[in-house]
Amino acid sequence: MADTPQGRLAGKVAVITGAARGQGEAEARLFAAEGASVVLTDVLAEEVRAVADSLGAAAVATTHDVSDEAAWALVVELATERFGGVDVLVNNAAIHWIRPLLDETAPDLRRILDVNLVGPVLGMQAVAPAMQARGGGAIVNISSLAAHNGFYGHGAYGSSKWALRGVSRTAAVEFGPLGIRVNSVYPGMVDTAMLPSAGVPGTDTARTAHVPLGRVGQPAEIAEVVLFLASDASSYMSGAELVVDGGSLAGRVPPAR
Repeated sequence: MADTPQGRLAGKVAVITGAARGQGEAEARLFAAEGASVVLTDVLAEEVRAVADSLGAAAVATTHDVSDEAAWALVVELATERFGGVDVLVNNAAIHWIRPLLDETAPDLRRILDVNLVGPVLGMQAVAPAMQARGGGAIVNISSLAAHNGFYGHGAYGSSKWALRGVSRTAAVEFGPLGIRVNSVYPGMVDTAMLPSAGVPGTDTARTAHVPLGRVGQPAEIAEVVLFLASDASSYMSGAELVVDGGSLAGRVPPAR
């Protein structure tokens, strides 16, 4: 589909969490380039403000812990006061670690669920009235390939992303009559600080030997998929699950012989 001169998100107001770096930053930059007004949120206050400043008047940043219900109300208030409302929410913020289940702790498990699951649910609750006031909207929840397969050391993280997968389906059913579409994205290995060997020379080749496309993904590649789900190009999609993993879920490439 050809882009309009105004951009694929012209006139839209988007809230993107975890926008200080990585996938969230890439999404914010692409959304702004495609005509959206963007509210960037993150716990990394200085970093997220620097990203917003680089985008000009179409962007504003705020420090935001997604697990804080009251903070979500302030985010929606900011979006409404600055840009007139909310049309798009991208629940991108997440935390991650690799730890065997036998070593997992109850406090850490609760913390990862607070950020990776409770945060997105609070976000969906917070933006729904604002979206309804503008005639509907689109929510994109960023899950993970760890919500499709079991991975060693991903008991806590995988649990949170499996749960986000499920609640995204439920939200699609419940929010559809309100004019709000809810879809989810499942990245595989992506070149961000969250990738366990990020910045370690020589590790990518070994880690991606089994991936059909033979490499890690780039944040901009995930951002394009998120943009599609946020835009009117996906207007009849809700409850969809888009895997962006270089073919990993399809199967493993056997070792070279």
